[in-house]
Formats: sequence, structure tokens, C-alpha cells
Amino acid sequence: MEVILKLFSSEGLKALFQELETCNPQLSSNAQRIFNLRESYIQTIDQVIAFLQEKNVTLAHVICEGNYLPEASRFAQTEDLEWAFGTMGTRDKAKHLATLYLEDLSDLIVEAIDPHFGFSRYAERLGRSAATFDELHTELQKPESFIDRILLKLLQEKIELSNPTLVAFSVPFPGNLYSAFKCAQYLKKHYPEVKIAMGGGFPNTELRSLSDPRVFDYFDYILLDDGEAPILNLIEHLDGKREKADLKRTFALENQEVVYLNGSQQNDFSQFEVGTPDYSDFQLDSYLSVIEIVNPMHRLWSDGRWNKLTLAHGCYWGRCTFCDTSLDYIRRYEPNTVQHLCDRIEEMIRQTGQIGFHFVDEAAPPALMRALALEIIRRKLTVVWWTNIRFEKSFTYDLCLLLKESGCIAVSGGLEVASDRLLGMINKGVSVSKVAKVTDNFTRAGIMVHAYLMYGFPTQTTQETIDSLEVVRQLFEAGVVQSGFWHQFAMTAHSPVGLNPEQFKVKIENEKPGTFANNDLIHTDPTGTDHERFSEGLKKSLFNYMHGICFDFPLQDWFDFKVPRTTVAPKYIQESIDEQAYEPASPNAKIVWLGGVPSIRKYTKKKKNHSFEMAELTFSNKKHDLVIQLKQAEGEWLFEQIPTLSVENSSQITFGELEKSFEQHSGEDFVLFWNSPAMKELRENGLLML
Repeated sequence: MEVILKLFSSEGLKALFQELETCNPQLSSNAQRIFNLRESYIQTIDQVIAFLQEKNVTLAHVICEGNYLPEASRFAQTEDLEWAFGTMGTRDKAKHLATLYLEDLSDLIVEAIDPHFGFSRYAERLGRSAATFDELHTELQKPESFIDRILLKLLQEKIELSNPTLVAFSVPFPGNLYSAFKCAQYLKKHYPEVKIAMGGGFPNTELRSLSDPRVFDYFDYILLDDGEAPILNLIEHLDGKREKADLKRTFALENQEVVYLNGSQQNDFSQFEVGTPDYSDFQLDSYLSVIEIVNPMHRLWSDGRWNKLTLAHGCYWGRCTFCDTSLDYIRRYEPNTVQHLCDRIEEMIRQTGQIGFHFVDEAAPPALMRALALEIIRRKLTVVWWTNIRFEKSFTYDLCLLLKESGCIAVSGGLEVASDRLLGMINKGVSVSKVAKVTDNFTRAGIMVHAYLMYGFPTQTTQETIDSLEVVRQLFEAGVVQSGFWHQFAMTAHSPVGLNPEQFKVKIENEKPGTFANNDLIHTDPTGTDHERFSEGLKKSLFNYMHGICFDFPLQDWFDFKVPRTTVAPKYIQESIDEQAYEPASPNAKIVWLGGVPSIRKYTKKKKNHSFEMAELTFSNKKHDLVIQLKQAEGEWLFEQIPTLSVENSSQITFGELEKSFEQHSGEDFVLFWNSPAMKELRENGLLML
């Protein structure tokens, strides 16, 4: 972020354009236009950055008028902005235009200054499928680029400020790899006494069979999996308190050979011991709030910032055959307690002043989400949160209402191939019809749904790809999914597919492990389907479906080659949603009332020559009063139960206990009472069965 802010400033752009004048490259017409408008970019950049940092929001009006920002090729896509943004408002439209303005500058940098440049991914290609270290090593020997110089100057300032003895780099993705190596190279040259370590998602998945000694020209240690214990052991070793052989999950170099050191007897720290993330040194007021594309879920990722927490270590399901289920970050499931989680939420709100939370679990456990939601409501916390889930039947409409009440605004989950046969091969544990029902529950509760979609899974046929597209079309047409993204299947070395390819009828081509990164596996599919050619049509159709259009287009129209007709019934998804399979209430289901204490009025109702003793209960909520009439005995009983059903009561009452109490009090059938019109109305307004 600091590199971006240094580059995208008036001083940074002056230096950028001076660099261009010095090297005088041959520019495309688009790049030449940006260069010709350099004074306009230098004049506007500081105000645009401040606007994206939410510091001068009134600039939105000028940006939207269309005469403030210099425009290059990225603005060619703005013709339908009114259609795309609808009622999103002036500020959102201005954020999108300001993002395009930055991307125009990025195009110039990529073309004329640094082909590796990207806002969130730098030199990502060098880290992808890098079986050997050769290409990355060669790139690191080249003279420092313009972006390198900015990066390394900032690094130098931090080193001189803190004077460290150990520098540890977290490298989560391929797009972070080159910069980490470049910084390590700089430290080795200028601060040779400093020890350097690497950890994070990239080494955890890619470098588990590392054998190239050249890597240790840059790093002294590479640590795998959860980092707390390995780093503590490393510090003890550097302080002379632990032998090198007794390090934990650590690669190092000995006698010019890469060795794996794992003699430590120390256990990993539990979720209760790791503590609360500390954001005190982050420049929280400097983050850019951008809108890159008009996709509601992508917006959550890039618009503003979110405090990050995990509900549980690992995945409670842990069976999907495409996933890294053999690795610790998936395999070892250890849930947190809601008390610890809410304590950490409160601590992070005090520290950051921000109430937004992204729970970054592989798949958040429904039972833990339910308990967390109840605890958030009990503590009267104002929190806005979202997370990743499995679309499983545990997410009833009542549970979704509870999650919404606690502040949940969105969920993302894997629909993957949208085919029951392939979902079975993936061992997802769901069916397409169940996914339809669950997404409907979330949507009716007011929670946005994003679906991860996959194509090219082993043995997937052209027919199944087209049928998957039809399922996706129907989900968007029914309005139960609001956002999605297609990914082409990639086989990884640590997944069941990668470990047992013969079970999935595929053949691995690169069976000999490389000396550097080993995760992505090149494979051939005996079905012979060319999955790559579907990519453009799938993405194009999804873009339109997300904007609520083109549902009536024949699926053939999205592709420039012949595809079969879909075999999915035209109303398959809607019928799955509408299907009301009767499920008797579980006696152990918890009954929770989200509202307050009602008032009660007793009266006599006369009809013909008969009198009926009645009770009227008035429940006040934020929007309106809900009034229900019951027989007096029933009304009195319900009035007495409300305090025990309240969400404030930690010892929740079960359906079975409530049934027993009602029938002892009235002698009537509780199931009939529970399904009466008055109770149905109450259940739609906050009386939940969980």
C-alpha cells in the first residue's frame, strides 16, 4: 500500500513521467495519450487518492460531471454506467471512475516502465507454477526497476527506523513472491547481519518439497504452516537457546544442501492462545476504497477494509476432493469459542474504530455462526460481517434471519460445477436443489449470496458444462444468487485428486517434482473436452446475468462454437425453491425471540350469543407494531414465556420443552398452536426455531 501511495502522488507521477522522458520508449497511442495528459494527471492525482481514502467525498460531484479526470482507454467501458450503477449513487459512480483513472495509469506503467506492475498482484506470473527457480532468479539479477526503487527506499526507511535482527516476510500469494525476494535480496546486500525468514500461504502450499539451494541466497529460513511456534523456536535459536536441529517445520541451508528441520517438541498454539490481531501499526486511514468492476461481492473485497478474523482453524467439512485437505490449514479443525471471538471483536473495534469484519474461514461452521450471532446480539454489538460457507441444509430461513439480525450482510460459497454427478465426485455433500433452497433462504433474509463456480473438473463433459451454465442462469433469474465467478479447475498436489489421480480418471503429466514450487499439476482428461474454450462464454454470460439481463438468450449465443442443448428442465431451480417438503420440528430445536417484551390487553369478544375471553399482545419493533390476538389462556401463557425465549437468556428453551409447557397449561395440541396464523405471523417477525 505504501508503494502505491508513493507512486500515485503528484511527486510520484512527476518522477514517473521524468523516467519516461529519460528512457523514451516507443509508446502505443493509448500510452502516448496518457503521457500527453501528464500535467492533468499530476494536478489531479492527490485529490483523487484522498477521495478514494474517503477524505474529500465532495469531489465525487466533480468526478461524475466528466470534466475533471483525464481519460484514456479504460473509460471506453463507461457508456452504460447509469445502467450498471442504477441507484448506487454519485459516490459509488465516482469511485468507479476514479478506479478506471488509476487503471489507465497502471496500463502506462505496465507498457513502458514495468511489465510486472499490478495493484494487488506484482509479477504474479513469476510465482505461478514455478517448478524451477530459474526464471525468478534471472529476473532478480536484472537492474532495479522504477517500482523496485520505490519499494526498496521504503524498506530502507523501515530498517533504519527499527534496526531489526530478524525480518520475516508473509507471502500469501504468487503475486507477493517477487517483491519478497527483491526485499530479501536488498537486505542480504546492505544488512548482511539481519536474518531473513519467509512464511505464509505460498510456501505452505508450493514450497513443501523445496530443494534449490539458490533460494537461500535470499532467505535464511522458510517456515511452514501456522507460524507462531516456528517463529518462537527460531527466535530462541537465534538467541542461542535452542539447537538448529530443534527448529519447527523450517527449511534452511546446511553444507550447500536444503534441509528440513523439525525436531522441536513444542506443540502449536491453540486458537485460544494466539491472541487478537493487532492493527496498531497499520495506516488504517490510508486504505483506498475502489470499485474495480460492477460485481457486488468483488466490491466487498476492494471497497474499504475489513478487520480479519477466523471462527475456526481448518475446515469442519474437509472432504472436497479438489481442496488441499492433506495440509494443516485445512485438515486440522479447531473451532474458537464465541466468548473469545466476541472479546476479540470488541478489542479490534476499540483499536481500529471500525466495525466491519470478514471471517476468512475456508467454510464457517453453521453451529458456530449461530452461537456467534446470538452472542453478538446479547452483547448489543453493532457489527457488519461476511464470511465463506458451504451451502448446506443447516442454513434454514430462521438461521439466516438470525445471522442477518447480528450484522451478516453477505456469504460466499462453492456451488462449483452445478452438477449433481460432479458434486458427488467432489464430495461436496450438497445437491443443486439443496443449494437453490439455501440460497433462497439467505436472499429472503436479506443476505447477499456469491457463488464460486468451477468448470473443467475431471471427466466433466461438454453437456455437463452447458447444463451447469443453465443452472447458474436459473439461479440468477430466480434472484437467489446475486454474484458469482467462474474458475477453471486446477489440480493441486495436496488434494485428493492430485494424490489419487487414477480414481478420477486423469493422468498427471509433470509427475517429477520440481526443485522450487510444487503445487499445480498439469493433467490430461480422458474425456477429451477442451475446457479452456468455454472460458470467455461463461464469463460473458455471468456478467450479464449479474445485471439481471439476457436470461432469454439461448445458451448457444454465448459461444462461437457449437454446443449441445441443455438437458436441465426450464423451471428446475424455481421448482426446487418452491418445493415444501414437510419436516417435523425437532424437539431439541432452540426457540429464540429476537424482539422485546410485549404488552398484553385482555378483553371479551362477543359473537352472536357467545362470549370469548381473549388476549391481545402488542410487539413493538423498529418499524411497526405487531398485534396478535389469541385465546386468553394461550395469550397469557405466551406472554409469560417471552422473557425465557428472549435472546438475552443464555439458557435457551427447546421446542420440546415449550410443547410440554403449553400442553400442561392449556391441554391443547401445541403443534396446531405453533402453526396457527397468529404464531406464523410472530415467527415471521423474530420468533425463530434454530
